[in-house]
Amino acid sequence: MLASYGGAEGIRDDTMLESALAKPQQLHQYGTPNMCEIATAYTAGVVRNHPFVDGNKRTGFMLGVAFLERNDWQFSGSEAEAATHTLALAAGELDEAGFAAWLAANSSPAS
Repeated sequence: MLASYGGAEGIRDDTMLESALAKPQQLHQYGTPNMCEIATAYTAGVVRNHPFVDGNKRTGFMLGVAFLERNDWQFSGSEAEAATHTLALAAGELDEAGFAAWLAANSSPAS
């Protein structure tokens, strides 16, 4: 990501990274989350915890997409929509439920 888009490299806070990566596992305490809710938890964890020196929003979004792809789903939204929704999530203008709904509308199981 940094090679493509620029920015400083490094982990700013190991504890915040661990917290971000544990967030999806905590969803199971409250029910059975769907794929997009889990992907959103990964995205929101990194976007909001800022564990990296730079590129937290880009990395958070790509982590969510990577989770979907790893589970045989594909994201079909545009790069512009992804940026808009990820920035809104980071700013608190869009909650996780709203982001998950948008992600679900733009993702599907791979054919």
